[in-house]
Amino acid sequence: MSEPQLVYSSKINKIRGFALSLIFIGMIVMYGGILTKKIPWLMLTFFVLGVLFIIFSTVVYFWIGMLSTRAIPIICPTCEKPTKMLGRVDACMHCKQPLTLDKELEGKEFDEKYNSRKYRRQLKQKQNEQ
Repeated sequence: MSEPQLVYSSKINKIRGFALSLIFIGMIVMYGGILTKKIPWLMLTFFVLGVLFIIFSTVVYFWIGMLSTRAIPIICPTCEKPTKMLGRVDACMHCKQPLTLDKELEGKEFDEKYNSRKYRRQLKQKQNEQ
């Protein structure tokens, strides 16, 4: 049997998916409020929580929109469609191909830890010790 192929996801798509799930969670919570309409304080609590989920989703969508303007637009070498890249490593939004613009990471195994500042600091310390 062959090894299962890992599927990567674009950071922008992950955050957009999270924001979309917040909207649905908010709606479900508000439907819970409708089911508890016999108890006014509980219904109000469910409605307020649902609205807070939706407001938080709006904040996340605004944040990822602002972050998306800083993303580097590139053409995916595999599917040749335009995509945006955040950080040192990311995945294509269309074909999930791992991407990097960093020459040091070319040919290395795809790992999202390359984007963390902690990892870069540790790498820099190791280079300074040598």
